[in-house]
Amino acid sequence: MTTKTLLKTGVFGAAAAALIALGTPASAQEPVTACLITKTDTNPFFVKMKEGATARAKELGVNLKSYAGKIDGDSESQVAAIETCIADGAKGLMITASDTKGIVPSIQKARDAGMLVIALDTPLEPADAADATFATDNRLAGKLIGQWAAATLGDKAKDAKIAFLDLTPSQPSVDVLRDQGFMEGFGIDVKDGNRIGDEDDARIVGHDITNGNEEGGRQAMENLLQKDPGINVVHTINEPAAAGAYEALKAFGIQDNVLIVSIDGGCPGVRNVADGAIGATSQQYPLQMAALGVEAIKTFAENGEKPKPTAGKDFVDTGVTLVTDKPAPGVESIDSKAGLGKCWG
Repeated sequence: MTTKTLLKTGVFGAAAAALIALGTPASAQEPVTACLITKTDTNPFFVKMKEGATARAKELGVNLKSYAGKIDGDSESQVAAIETCIADGAKGLMITASDTKGIVPSIQKARDAGMLVIALDTPLEPADAADATFATDNRLAGKLIGQWAAATLGDKAKDAKIAFLDLTPSQPSVDVLRDQGFMEGFGIDVKDGNRIGDEDDARIVGHDITNGNEEGGRQAMENLLQKDPGINVVHTINEPAAAGAYEALKAFGIQDNVLIVSIDGGCPGVRNVADGAIGATSQQYPLQMAALGVEAIKTFAENGEKPKPTAGKDFVDTGVTLVTDKPAPGVESIDSKAGLGKCWG
């Protein structure tokens, strides 16, 4: 074969390779890259979320990169993770935002770069800052435990003394939705349903923040007990905070006189329901959220299709169930044994 023939062959080979590449779907050329950014990598909720995303990514051949804040509320680490995902050419990202308002400019950068952005569990503010939200109906989750607490107390509900153990001072949407949902269920006028703290119901002892962890729950409970040692209902943002609240109540010897309600449905929390430390919890399903998110990013990368919300809602509802061993009339629930069959963490 002559040098001239070799050159022709080389040119033909390169051209053919280019044509083949142009006609080959992106998914066949290289794996779709997706990012998962959670609030922390220690909370069992986010651990299970990562497990769900990882397993589904492996099944679909998606290259998943995972990031997390150092603590609940660490937005700076999340912003840095978004920048990394953009630089890596990811096709989409899923995020449980610590600062649902402050993160929006970074989210917009990702969308401008052509990425699909899915908010997991915690809607952004505004919600349409993301392409879609895959979440528990957090207001309903709060409402269920509020209804349960009111029905359990019966006539005593009108004289209840309620402590609210919230997430952070920034009032992310998940904090507001769960808090206001509980009030609606309990029969409290929420005033502005989009913010915490403007209510004037005399039954509210006060609000304190927990950062969503056990130590924060303990400290917040101690603070509110100093304000009113007669507290008999405690609403907690999640089950780690509830565990801390219980320890504080136990230290004062009043744990048997207080109803603690929470939201999560993790295995430790459901076991606390079985043990009587938590009266009732609303169980959500993070594995489902993240698995569906990976599927949506893969679909978007292949054909540009974006996920559609659940009928009648502005987000994809991934389900919620009340778990308690003390069912209350008029409030649908499952017991802790059933809850343990569906829990995570």
